[in-house]
Amino acid sequence: MGNKKKSRMKGQAIGRNIRVSLLKMQRILDRIRYCSYEEALVSPEFMPYRACNYVSKLVLSAAANASTNFGLNKSELVVSKTWVDKSQYLRRFRPRAQGRGYPIRKPTCEVTIQLISKSVRN
Repeated sequence: MGNKKKSRMKGQAIGRNIRVSLLKMQRILDRIRYCSYEEALVSPEFMPYRACNYVSKLVLSAAANASTNFGLNKSELVVSKTWVDKSQYLRRFRPRAQGRGYPIRKPTCEVTIQLISKSVRN
């Protein structure tokens, strides 16, 4: 019974309405998936993308959730799952000829990062 409860322990952080497109966020999440907590914090620092700041904050938040809620040690955490979904668009309008307005859709996304302990991973 103790192992089943331990296997459900995972720190999770969700970022909603992040002002980055889906594909741009996906390329960062693919690089940190299955990395240790320390690697997941360090590797976005050296990537040249604007979305790396959001990913770093979410990894920190997920680790804080895991240590606070479940008492897991941060040094033993591994990024187990990451996924990104489309969220609503910011709608703006650009002025065009003859007084018309041209719609501009600025994409946002919803990012989820889960961390589990290395000992529970098996």
